[in-house]
Parts: sequence; structure tokens; C-alpha cells
Amino acid sequence: MRYSAGVSGMRVRRHLGRAVAGVVAMAALTSCSSETAAQWRRFGLLEPASDQAPAMGNLWVGAWIASLVIGVLVWGLIFYAIIRYRRRPGNEVPRQTKYHLPMEILYTLVPFLIIGVLFFFTIRAQNTVLAKEDAPPHTINVVAQKWSWTFNYMEQDNPDVGATVHTVGTMSDLPTLVLPVGETVRFNLASADVIHSFWIPAFYFKLDVIPGHPNSFDVTPSKIGDYDGKCAELCGTYHANMLFKVKVVSVDDYNAHLKKLASEGKTGEILPPAAATHLPSTPTASATKEEGE
Repeated sequence: MRYSAGVSGMRVRRHLGRAVAGVVAMAALTSCSSETAAQWRRFGLLEPASDQAPAMGNLWVGAWIASLVIGVLVWGLIFYAIIRYRRRPGNEVPRQTKYHLPMEILYTLVPFLIIGVLFFFTIRAQNTVLAKEDAPPHTINVVAQKWSWTFNYMEQDNPDVGATVHTVGTMSDLPTLVLPVGETVRFNLASADVIHSFWIPAFYFKLDVIPGHPNSFDVTPSKIGDYDGKCAELCGTYHANMLFKVKVVSVDDYNAHLKKLASEGKTGEILPPAAATHLPSTPTASATKEEGE
């Protein structure tokens, strides 16, 4: 009777455990929205919003999958060794092997193979996101300064705008970067002081902004919406406040926004100082190059 009761108790506990696990799994699945589930499939990435995103997203997801496969393999080998070669009565010390040439060759070559595969896919993604058009339809010169951003829209050859206009941000007044959907924008990055990093997370791309070393890249926004931008390089005391907003709009709305800036007198290009020894919180008036100069 004791044995029968013990078996029955074990069965009850087993079924109860399965029921609890099922309830927890169902609760987890029903509590996840479709957006959350999609983000899990992207391994935490935001919903993509640029033409660069697929290349970077595939590299990110692929790297995670490769890491998980390698991790499971290593964990499996660890637990196999723990169980297979555990201490047994009468065999306190397992058989010792001094040399095992095939194993040594294996664990020497496999890391090089892994690195080679990751290097290949990284270079392929890098070449894709850094590719540039010969004559992009839009150019925005970005100036990073402690601790905000200046956006110069170089639209003097755009018949719908006909001027270079700018937006200057401060820590208390975050600037808004407006971009046209479906059209390529060339970003030219310059710093007024220290190293910053221009990052729009939804574009899956960022690039350092280095004093005296201009950087540039092309991107085509692919989805209308509001996004966040920030500095991704620790640049000083108020680095956390170096934020900006991004609005991807239709081409007509983009041109209308720039004409509005022109009507407000925000014409000309704001340039960083010639030397990085002067560290203004925002560009000075003397750094403004008016149209025609």
C-alpha cells in the first residue's frame, strides 16, 4: 500500500507540474502582443525603417542564432562530461589522457572557422550599408556639438525649396530631423568639439562624428513615422541629453517643412568652428554662412 500510494503521489505531482507549466506558457503567449512577438523574432531590434535595416537585421539575427547553436553545443558537451565521467565508487579518478591530437586540432580550427564565417557576413553587411549613390537627391550636413545637434538641409538646388535651411537644437529644445520617405539622403557628419556618434536606432545604423575627420553615409527612409535619435558615444557630462527627434514624411511634406524654415529666416549653413579648441554649447552666430557667401 505504501508503494502504491507513493506512485500515485508522484503521478499527481507530475500531472500538476505539467498543468502549471501549461498555464504559465499560455499566460505568457496571450500576454505578448503581436508587436512584442515580432520584436522577439528580431532579437530585440526595433521595427526597421530604412533600406539599410535588412542587411544589419540579418547579420544581427544570424549572429544570435550562431551564438545559441554554439552555446547549446558547448553546454551539451559540458553536461555530457559531467555525467559521463562523474566519480563512481571504486573509480575515484577517471582515466587520464596526456595527448589527444584530433581533439587539439579540432578545438584549434573550429574557432578560426567561426571567426571566418562571422567576418565574411560582417564585411558583406558593411559593404551594403556603406554603399553610396553617385548623386543622391538630398544632402543634410549634420553638426554635433555639446550637447545637441544642428541639421543643415542643403536644398539650394531643389526647385521646391531653393535654399539651404537649418535647425539648431539645444538640450532644452530638442531638434527635429525631417526626412523624405523613399528618397536617398546623404548625411555629412562634422563635430564642433569632441567625438560623438549619430544614431537612429530604427535605421539599424550609426556612425561616429569625429572632429577634423568628416564622415558620410547614405540612407533611404522606408517607412513614414516618428522615431528617436541620439548620440551613441559618451561625449561628456550631458551626453544623455544629446537627443533628437526624427520624422519621416512624404516628399511634399518634407518640402513644405523646409519652406517653413526658410520663411522663419533659418537660412544658410551652420558650420562647426575651424578648430576644436572652442567648445560652445551651441554654434555661435559667427559660424553661420549665409546664402551666397
